[in-house]
Amino acid sequence: MAKADQLSLFDALPANPAPATSVIPPKPKATDPVKIEPPPTLPIGAKWREINTPIQPIGFTLMRSRRRSIGLQITDDGLRVTAPQWIGLRQIDDAVQSKAAWIIDKLGHYQSRKERLALAETQWRNGGKIPYLGQQIVLSLGEQLDKPWRYHGDPLTPKDGDTLGLGLPLSADHARIRDSVDIWLQGQAKFWFFLRLEDFHKRFGLTPSHWRLSSASTRWGSCSSQGRIMLNWRLVHFEPAIIDYVIAHELAHLNFMDHSRNFWQEVERLCPGFQHARNTLRGHHPASLPLL
Repeated sequence: MAKADQLSLFDALPANPAPATSVIPPKPKATDPVKIEPPPTLPIGAKWREINTPIQPIGFTLMRSRRRSIGLQITDDGLRVTAPQWIGLRQIDDAVQSKAAWIIDKLGHYQSRKERLALAETQWRNGGKIPYLGQQIVLSLGEQLDKPWRYHGDPLTPKDGDTLGLGLPLSADHARIRDSVDIWLQGQAKFWFFLRLEDFHKRFGLTPSHWRLSSASTRWGSCSSQGRIMLNWRLVHFEPAIIDYVIAHELAHLNFMDHSRNFWQEVERLCPGFQHARNTLRGHHPASLPLL
């Protein structure tokens, strides 16, 4: 392994051999069809077209152009197909048919992202809620403060409904509110991670050569062969047991720079019953938080 390599948090666990059995795989669950509707308006010269596919009907905006081949693009208005004038409708329909699975997958992800972004906007307002150490805390704007934030409660033992006061006017826009809360959360993450690393050091004698916060959009933590650890600050949204798992995972790499059986035994020693936390993190992506 090159020295610059950093190990992923979710490499496969070692397989436990099991006696051979005859298992009939379950039938795949039917998924709800993706909602596809014509856009409110069509570009000049464009037409709305719908075809049936084995997965579900697909509607798309068809545009003619001087391009030499058929192009498929997912936009805010759904699927847009651009084709040269000389290509017939049957060829266009065949192209959409051949890419039906890809189209449905991309449309589904795109719509899901739009819905999550719309929901996220409701978090960054007076009365909005965000997850913090596994609890839902409430944002309070318009408070007269002598500093940017005031946490009403104990920030080390938060409770659902605790309030984070922000020295921002009620008219503050979403981006300004989000940036202010993110700065506070990063400060809390740095302090909380420091406390947990100190605890692991006292109990197990493990300490990194250096550690810092990370803003990575694809990983929760990493450890280099030089013993430098990075911890994603967005972990502060999760309950303490999940944060402990990530810290234990990275500390285990100080002794085992791989994901061998010995490594996972070390993780179990540092964080007994870590599997639940690991499975929880599998269902979330750093770039998607704080929606939990």
